[in-house]
Amino acid sequence: MRANAEVRWIPVRDAGDVRMGKQLSPASREAAGQFPYLRVANVHLGRIDYADVNTMGFSSREREIYGLRPGDILLNEGQSLELVGRSAVYEGADGVYCFQNTLVRFRPSEQVLSAYAQVIFERWLATGVFAAIAKQTTSIAHLGSERFAALDFPLLPLAEQRRIVEVIDAVSAQERAIEASIAKLDMLKVSVMAELASMELGAFEGILERGPQNGIYKPASSYGSEGTPIVRIDSFRGGPSDFTRNLLRVSLSAGEVERYGLVTGDVLINRVNTPELVGKSTAVGRLVEPTVFESNMMRCRVRADRAVPTFVETWLGSSLAKTHFRMRAKSAISQASINRSDVRSCPFPRLDVPRQLNFLKRLAAVRDQQQLEEVELAKLGDLNRGIIDDLLDSGGRARARSAP
Repeated sequence: MRANAEVRWIPVRDAGDVRMGKQLSPASREAAGQFPYLRVANVHLGRIDYADVNTMGFSSREREIYGLRPGDILLNEGQSLELVGRSAVYEGADGVYCFQNTLVRFRPSEQVLSAYAQVIFERWLATGVFAAIAKQTTSIAHLGSERFAALDFPLLPLAEQRRIVEVIDAVSAQERAIEASIAKLDMLKVSVMAELASMELGAFEGILERGPQNGIYKPASSYGSEGTPIVRIDSFRGGPSDFTRNLLRVSLSAGEVERYGLVTGDVLINRVNTPELVGKSTAVGRLVEPTVFESNMMRCRVRADRAVPTFVETWLGSSLAKTHFRMRAKSAISQASINRSDVRSCPFPRLDVPRQLNFLKRLAAVRDQQQLEEVELAKLGDLNRGIIDDLLDSGGRARARSAP
């Protein structure tokens, strides 16, 4: 949404007053007239946290200089490089708080709305404008009040500023509503998964047709750009996976491919991994060519009349199954391992195939709705960014006139 009015680019210092806060010193800690002040720890993106506020001495004159007014914007002056310039609008009472020199205060002039300036500053943070002008010292980056004040600010008539803020506020309200909906769907998904914990349990071995079988070991020299695709420990995260691309290849004999070849519906379980990931599992989906699996995992083939592979995948990702594997795992330095017995003895719900399918249908409905909401949320995020990008593109990206 490009602004109708022409953008006029002026230095930030001409758009408002830029000031560093008061430096904390041993004398100020002990001085009379202790007064609350805000620091980096209080200023988050778009909000100010008043839960942990310190005090130091401010004279009457200093309170006039460093006192905050509603509409002032505080920016992190000293922060990590990706967070330097993080900002929020002060909306408290006039003169209740001052601010430290770890922050820069921007007090908008009469020709700039605070909300509009905050929109610009948030976009500068996201697009790396602040990081580009910051000076790094050890692990801390410093924005610099002079460097900040020299940035070109896109000035519009107040009516245009107000229009942009109103549109962004409306989009942001939709974003918050969708985020709340996604959070509710998360809770519903947890509730559906929690039903598994209340079911009567048998043993995993009761649904197995074959396995567990360890995968194939091959030395590093056998791997290359040609050969048979092989599923490795980092080929899946747990849950649904895609083994049709991005797999390493290994040189194998026809007999090895036959013995360790995967078919759709096989369930793979990591037998060696970090303690928190041991037992990570997936059901094999579509394959486009013969594919095998590596020795740090086990393959299980389930009976079609007793289990649905995707239900098995879902179950093995549940807290009960994960707890079982972690309790049975054998630790060695930073790794843990499970064996065939641990897999066969894993608890598994006494649930027939129709009820497994019904459970998956209910869970898929929640996940599908959540995915739709996430897509819509992403679109709104793109719209919000596009509004400001159009504005900045209309006169060139923010730049510093000078960078002392």
